[in-house]
Order: sequence, then structure tokens, then C-alpha cells
Amino acid sequence: MTHEPRNAGAPTDTTFGLLLEKIRYEGAYPTRERAEESLRAVLGALGRQITGDERVALAAALPEEAARVFTADVPAVKQLAGAAFVGELAERTDGTQATARWDAGVVLSQIAALVGDDLAAEVVGCLPPGYALLFGRAELLAQAA
Repeated sequence: MTHEPRNAGAPTDTTFGLLLEKIRYEGAYPTRERAEESLRAVLGALGRQITGDERVALAAALPEEAARVFTADVPAVKQLAGAAFVGELAERTDGTQATARWDAGVVLSQIAALVGDDLAAEVVGCLPPGYALLFGRAELLAQAA
């Protein structure tokens, strides 16, 4: 399945710098450098969780530098649930659960806005439970009959 970023065909595609500015603004980060630290940490961690067509499609939809960060590491053998993803992010960044959750939510919601609803839904759908809210989406749970 082929996906194009929501802004495909626009005269100027979203650049890495513009993505950083959106993350800096939405995350209320004091500097562009702090926003970039968050982007790199979250995208690197997300890249370890996604495989297959979704990985290829998401990488293609991201600005080139962000795509390199996303695909830099080999995916993990076992995917982490959302809470464990946040915990690992906190550990890797020497942060707290709260700051890791904030960083993940800010970065992933901006990634979702960039790539569009269809691809964001596919990415969330290929991940274990707990990621939808990080991407700024409601997580619907199946009801037992």
C-alpha cells in the first residue's frame, strides 16, 4: 500500500525545520534544540517498534532527516505496549515518565498531523494497545460480548 504525506503536491513540502518549529510550539519547549532532542528520541524509539509496510510508508511520509532518525535502528524483536514505550523512552532520555509521555505525545501528534489520518490510523493499528492517545487519537477498546 502506497501512502503520500498529506501535503504531497504542495509547492513546499514540510521540512524538518518546520516540523521542529511545530513541535517546539506545541510542546512549549524553550529552545529549538530541546524540541529536536525530543523529536530524535521519540522517532528513534518509534522506529524500533514498527516494521513492514507501515514502517516504509511512514518513513516515506516524513521529511528526509526525520526519516533517517526513524529508520536508524533495527526494529525490536518484540513490540512494547504504549506504557512500556513511554517507560523505555524515559529510561533512554534520563527523564521521568511524565516528561517522556509529554515528549511522545507532542512529537507523535505532530507526526500524525503531518502524515494524515489514514497513515496515522494504520501506524497506530500495527502497534500494541496504548499508542493511540500518544498520536492524539481516541483508543477504542473492543467490548466483550
